[in-house]
Amino acid sequence: MKADYVIIGAGSAGCALAYRLVKAGKRVDLIEFGGSDIGPFIQMPAALSYPMNMSRYDWGFSSEPEPHLGNRRLVTPRGKVIGGSSSINGMVFVRGHARDFDFWAESGAHGWSYADVLPYFIRMETSHGAVSDYRGTEGPLHVTRGQRKNPLFNAFIRAGREAGYPVTDDYNGSQQEGFGAMEATIWEGRRWSAANAYLRPALKTGLLRLRRGLASRIVFDGKRAVGVEIKNARGLEVIAAAQEVIVSASSINTPKLLMLSGIGPAEHLQAHGITPLADRPGVGSNLQDHLEIYMQYTATQPVTLYKHWNLWGKGSIGAQWMATGQGLGASNQFESCGFIRSAPGVEYPDIQYHFIPLAVRYDGKAAAEGHGFQAHVGPMRSKSRGTVRLKSADAAESPEIRFNYMSQESDWAEFRACVRLTREIFDQSAFAEYKGHEIQPGQNVTSDAEIDAFIREHAESAFHPCGTARMGAASDPMAVVDPELRVIGVEGLRVADSSIFPRITNGNLNAPSIMTGEKAADHILGQGMLAPKNLGPHLVADWDKMQRSS
Repeated sequence: MKADYVIIGAGSAGCALAYRLVKAGKRVDLIEFGGSDIGPFIQMPAALSYPMNMSRYDWGFSSEPEPHLGNRRLVTPRGKVIGGSSSINGMVFVRGHARDFDFWAESGAHGWSYADVLPYFIRMETSHGAVSDYRGTEGPLHVTRGQRKNPLFNAFIRAGREAGYPVTDDYNGSQQEGFGAMEATIWEGRRWSAANAYLRPALKTGLLRLRRGLASRIVFDGKRAVGVEIKNARGLEVIAAAQEVIVSASSINTPKLLMLSGIGPAEHLQAHGITPLADRPGVGSNLQDHLEIYMQYTATQPVTLYKHWNLWGKGSIGAQWMATGQGLGASNQFESCGFIRSAPGVEYPDIQYHFIPLAVRYDGKAAAEGHGFQAHVGPMRSKSRGTVRLKSADAAESPEIRFNYMSQESDWAEFRACVRLTREIFDQSAFAEYKGHEIQPGQNVTSDAEIDAFIREHAESAFHPCGTARMGAASDPMAVVDPELRVIGVEGLRVADSSIFPRITNGNLNAPSIMTGEKAADHILGQGMLAPKNLGPHLVADWDKMQRSS
């Protein structure tokens, strides 16, 4: 049986796309190199630090030495497993700000404004925390809120209010700006990945086949994509597509695969012995990410998660979760958050906070100074841009990743604002009974030069790479796909994942990546798009004159 469509990558967008295509009666082959997602390391939300550090589940990418960050190589985890990065991420659910998508449309991605994408966000979700015209109630993706039993979660929200910022009932609804409860793709105590939400129901239809192997190139007949060559235990095999091939392989592997197939900057391809099929200089360009630092404080009361930070404590949490699906193991521990503006004249939030009641490294390998807590904070719209390039024509070799982090002076100014505004928030009375001294950056780090040195040494990726196959007008020489997600210069080939983002969205990227898969299905099926929903965002009054209300 030849599939109607072949999708490369069973990740966030690929699973959603496959689900919608088979629901429409189409036959789909879904290619995935990674293995099973079964097991507590992935399915238990509190174990989130494990899968992204396991070669079994992660591609193991890292950047080239970053010149503006002391030549450090930053890790770039991407999911090599069923569900892709939705199976190894922090499960945080952020749609992005309405203005992000309006910017997409204004920059050439016609049909991708907020009014256009909102119906797909609604279709994809079942919201269990917020109810409004902005939210979905019948979608496959369950979105929940933590119980915020730890007093520090609500202290963080109160501190934001005391510092003069709004409280938002739903940052995924009408108003992102402010402090409030964080949402997560967790359902009934389990990680609700794209595999659980979309892939497993799709497989039950009998119209979807999961094909195992490493995609090495897209096969063309002339300039039309007709299949995908994969390498597996049997050797090389071509998976044929009767209609189209869709690449949903991540913002790192998608441009790599396009270049291996002859689509990309012609001189770069020729340097690796690849005959250019379509000279698209935008392939692998426009790479963006979010950087963040961890602002850490000691706690004066033993209310943090540190009391569980030992073999017995972790074992007890795991045992309770295995037996009941409940307890601390059922939370990702990101249960409160904030979105603020860094300065007057910034129209909508450009700083994001994740709060966690533990002072710990993101890889879970070290807790700092006993009882403590931290906020992950970083700017949302860096102007720095990087590249993904081939190291060789060998599909098994990782690509060369250069984010070019902090290459713009504005990045440094925004990060300094992050540090100073965060200190002010933690100085509020809501934290008076909990806060000890500042672990990092440290209370003596105050000048621009001292803060810059800390950022240079300690800034880490928030693991939100995107933009490497940018969507835009077909006449745009740097665009890779048109607004229908068709790869410009060839036929029968589309891209549907975070590669297509013209500019990075506010917050975590899993939600807009899944939305991309949902919307891509309607473009491919050609049966009309969901009607635009004209619910604009609420913007804080006097944003042009004030950084906050008081």
